[in-house]
Amino acid sequence: MTNPLTPEQMAAAHAAAFTQSRPWSADEFASLLESPLAFAAGDARCFALVRVIADEAELLTMATDPDHQQQGLARTCMAAWESIARERGAAEAFLEVAADNAPAQALYRTCGFAECGRRAGYYRREGAEPADAVLMRKALP
Repeated sequence: MTNPLTPEQMAAAHAAAFTQSRPWSADEFASLLESPLAFAAGDARCFALVRVIADEAELLTMATDPDHQQQGLARTCMAAWESIARERGAAEAFLEVAADNAPAQALYRTCGFAECGRRAGYYRREGAEPADAVLMRKALP
């Protein structure tokens, strides 16, 4: 599940998955992928964008197109990006997720992530109350 993805494919999946917040544009994905520290894992149905700096991997965003949810793609994508991050020297991984995104939190917990902090009101949403960011971390043995 590590097919090359275009920024346009990533933006389309992100827009479909993130309906409560501003999705990232193809230009934003392209800009992030220009860095040798960043990489994508997955495919047009489900992908992760990750950055490895020193021995830490940060999940920048992950999206599963709603037409392809509940098929195990996110769990497969998690394993793929974690493997690539280890190959790039990461010993630890971290991410943040909206406090009201129970499905994503459940996925991350089943993949071994544990809460390590919170950012109050981090996710701003048009027409809705801000949501806290739950910070999660995991060792990459």
